[in-house]
Amino acid sequence: MALKLKFQLPEKLCIKDPQDTTYGKKLLSHAIVLMDELGFEKFTFKKLGIKMESSEVSIYRYFENKHLLLVYLNCWYWEWVSYLIDLRTMNITDAEEKLEKAIHCIIYAQAENKLTDYINERILFRLIMKESSKTYHIAAIDEENKYGFFLPYKELVGKISSTINEVKPTFSYSKSLASTVFDMINNQMYYAEHLPRLTSLKKKNTTEDLEKMVKHFTMGAINYSG
Repeated sequence: MALKLKFQLPEKLCIKDPQDTTYGKKLLSHAIVLMDELGFEKFTFKKLGIKMESSEVSIYRYFENKHLLLVYLNCWYWEWVSYLIDLRTMNITDAEEKLEKAIHCIIYAQAENKLTDYINERILFRLIMKESSKTYHIAAIDEENKYGFFLPYKELVGKISSTINEVKPTFSYSKSLASTVFDMINNQMYYAEHLPRLTSLKKKNTTEDLEKMVKHFTMGAINYSG
């Protein structure tokens, strides 16, 4: 049974929040699948309208363009990961155990029980892995940052950074390490799938080996510092 949660996402991302209507939820559901199939470059609202058996105009009532839709999906996913971390670590008092559990949640968020009946977290995770860098490696990054488009991701990185500081208060690079953890997870899984000579991971058992590797690098960096 899907949970009935709604995330508060940056207001300027959309004209109308698709979480609030049946059509909007259908839009998100089909957009995730189609963008994953086609890739961001070939994805268009016209193609999405055909997929939904709807007019392209109706989609524009929710999002100004496909870039903002991609940013919205990224924000939704990071809120989902943040929710999972809070849920799975609420009763953990040992800082190191808490950090390792948080890393586990980031990697396995795709395999959790469904949060909603209209978003497939497994496909969305795959989409984030392939396309998320296109949300912020853009010319308008500073302007979009002023609108708070990346706040969910910043807050999630901040959550991991705080946990790192709980493990070792004297560690000087907690924010850098936290953001590196997310980059490592996305990039290494992508490399294992498409550019295997850039990673030590194998396609078989990728998630299990990735979790071991990320924990190894993370704890090694924390313990190595003076």
